[in-house]
Amino acid sequence: MNLLIKSATIIDPNSPFNQQIVDLLIEKGHISKIAPEIEADAEVIDGEGKYISPGFFDLNCNIGELGLETKEDLYTGTKAAAAGGFTGIVLMPNTIPPVHSKAEIEYLMNRAKKNLVDVYPLGAISHKREGKDLAEMYDMYLSGAKAFTDGNRPVQDAGLMERALLYAQGFDALVFSYPEDTAIAGKAKVNEGEISTLLGMKGIPSLAEELMIARDLYLAEYTGSQIHFSTISTTRSVELIREAKRKGLEVSCDVAAHHLVLTDEALVGFDSQYKVKPPLRTQDDVDALIDGLVDGTIDAIVSQHTPHEVEFKNVEFEVAEYGIIGLQTALSLVIMAGLDVDLIVQKLAIGPREILNIDIPVIREGELANLVLFDTDVEWEYNNKNNRSKSYNSPFMGQNLKGKVLLTFNNNQSFK
Repeated sequence: MNLLIKSATIIDPNSPFNQQIVDLLIEKGHISKIAPEIEADAEVIDGEGKYISPGFFDLNCNIGELGLETKEDLYTGTKAAAAGGFTGIVLMPNTIPPVHSKAEIEYLMNRAKKNLVDVYPLGAISHKREGKDLAEMYDMYLSGAKAFTDGNRPVQDAGLMERALLYAQGFDALVFSYPEDTAIAGKAKVNEGEISTLLGMKGIPSLAEELMIARDLYLAEYTGSQIHFSTISTTRSVELIREAKRKGLEVSCDVAAHHLVLTDEALVGFDSQYKVKPPLRTQDDVDALIDGLVDGTIDAIVSQHTPHEVEFKNVEFEVAEYGIIGLQTALSLVIMAGLDVDLIVQKLAIGPREILNIDIPVIREGELANLVLFDTDVEWEYNNKNNRSKSYNSPFMGQNLKGKVLLTFNNNQSFK
């Protein structure tokens, strides 16, 4: 497959062509030539006014396989990822059975072979994600698991988290922490504040997230381990991690794209499509998250893609499941949040790979082509027709969005 992208701007800090407007030729899956003007026997794609960067990489993606394929399977999930510009996705272990042994890791990796999108399943920290006993972490690591997490379940037992950090340190693996103290959060569904009071609903205080971050930072410091925090959402969380980095702790974190543009005011209509976890917070929290991205405190932006069948979302707010699909809207949301293109590429393509310690694609001659072509100005409607996910649970369905992926290329395969 030969492709010639004309007059596009390269956005890649590792590339000798960074910030240059060039033609880029892809032959047999490799970047064969980059120059101001190229003529070749290839399919031509107009890149004028558009950007080429390394393919995006998602650190938090929920796909139903194994056991929940009615929500999403690897075929539809990777199609949605490619449509959103992602050439790599990390799978959370929130499946039935959970990904808590090498059998599940090997199954998912074998199923995902020869795909445009590279798939990295994470292993569970605890057996059955029950938070009681450590799972077979080393066996999963040998089978390909790059990191470990209990997904959308926090490790409530501090002793278990300490043992997980120490154990993973022995083979240089990374532990993801989902920061929520369930004793504080309880069964509340929304952020605690003015909106929860207005709605007459019990709220989840920011403290529930911040207490767990403080605890796990202490554990990471005590054990000398590296740790990653998934989907932080509050002002104080950003401050805690910023201070930990200043102290020299090996800590990283990410934020979900929807937490950069939505606040708890979206819940006034009790629309369950806005029900996510962590819950939507306040405008002050959104501003702090964006500041954290700009100053480097927050290392990556994730989609937190969480598909659900219609019967789990189109119900009363109290009983609806948490989560939205986000792979195809991530780029549009970060543009909506006001991030510049260099920061977008850093947080969607480079930072996530640095966290997972995997090879970062580079836009230069001779490299395997792993890239995305996108337009930050074009408007498009996200609808049932162009949605590639098996599920439709997005509050942005039917809306006009700004910023669109035009081409995703990896493993000598393209999606456009």
